[in-house]
Amino acid sequence: MGVVRHVVCAMSGGVDSSVSALLLKRMGYHVTGVFMKNWDSQDERGVCSSERDCEDAYKVCKRLDMPFHQVSYVKEYWHEVFSNLLREYEKGRTPNPDIMCNKHIKFKHFYQYAVNTLGADAMATGHYARTSQEDEEVFQQKHVPPPRTLFRDRFEIRKPARLYQGADRLKDQTFFLSQISQDALRHTIFPLAGLTKDFVKKIAAEAGFQHVLKKKESMGICFIGERDFENFILEHCFNSMSNLLKYIEPKPGNFVSIEDGKIMGQHKGWFTLTLGQRARIGGQVDPWFVVDKDITTGDVFVGPTTNHPALFRDTIQTDRFHWIAEDPPAELVRTQMMECLFRFNNRMPLTPCTVTLNLDGSVWVMLREPIRALTPGQFAVLYKGDECLGSGKIIRLGPTKFTLQKGQDCLSCPPKDTNQQHPEPFS
Repeated sequence: MGVVRHVVCAMSGGVDSSVSALLLKRMGYHVTGVFMKNWDSQDERGVCSSERDCEDAYKVCKRLDMPFHQVSYVKEYWHEVFSNLLREYEKGRTPNPDIMCNKHIKFKHFYQYAVNTLGADAMATGHYARTSQEDEEVFQQKHVPPPRTLFRDRFEIRKPARLYQGADRLKDQTFFLSQISQDALRHTIFPLAGLTKDFVKKIAAEAGFQHVLKKKESMGICFIGERDFENFILEHCFNSMSNLLKYIEPKPGNFVSIEDGKIMGQHKGWFTLTLGQRARIGGQVDPWFVVDKDITTGDVFVGPTTNHPALFRDTIQTDRFHWIAEDPPAELVRTQMMECLFRFNNRMPLTPCTVTLNLDGSVWVMLREPIRALTPGQFAVLYKGDECLGSGKIIRLGPTKFTLQKGQDCLSCPPKDTNQQHPEPFS
């Protein structure tokens, strides 16, 4: 009789992780369920569901006759995810804490806990994604430290695990996994890789997991939940949690028309506003939308239509790009340019682009068509076919269509009459 493999499954109390645990059990593995607590509910003034989620996860494990553990990453989440979120907002950016949570919590701390503390042969999560490895290959993987230099030794023979989109493209979650380490990916199983959400629900119903089927699907930032983000930041984050850290201070300012510089109204704080969202301007009948921010003056620039040209750009630069395979694609290294697909929002369709690799590891992304509301702080996630290559944080934006149009208009304007017989040519 062969060795029974030990798999630690991350349990959220939802239908996806519950069915993942069930499928692992059916495959004959020894499965341990672990619930992660990432946010201290005692500090919340709103409703927090973590205790109920933990209880739901425990019920599934008990039904499947699985060991159950609870582990707290409240401190790690605070320092590595939430504090980073606040710093990004102070810089005028719009961060993505869900990508950072997967990178730092689930696929670093939880992965290390599963392997080092619980002695797992592999970990599993309920993400809709798949890898290039068969399960048995996952169990055979050894720990390999990440490279200390920008690129690995060219003579090193490696077969990295690849991250691919799951069968259910509508639920595909590779976008949120685009920053995880190669080491963690090589030791991870995604039981839902080949399943659709509807089929997962059917399995849950047949298994009698009615208590998780009734729950609403998790939406929004994990520690905020369904509440309004602006109210959370303004009412909650200006006070100290346990008086340990100082939060962002409110910085009210003006809404300014991008077209004529007219002051349209006032806002409570520019860090609660992101490019493309509707601006709440009192006294305005027609909707206005955020097109830019000046963190020095506190001005938030707005345009009068949802598709205003000041919202559209076709060029961005990232910070040092995180390649899931650890090395950039050979084509990109060889030619410094590569055609691939781009998204910065998990719900947007993949968009063709050209990527240029810089010496510092950052990339320029040039889109075939301008995209609405490209936002600093969000992640540029790249795909080649159905493979997720990785991601980099957007740190610089190219000019908008509005700026380029103004430049063209200036070039086409006749020179002003200077009452000189021989005016100098315009340059």
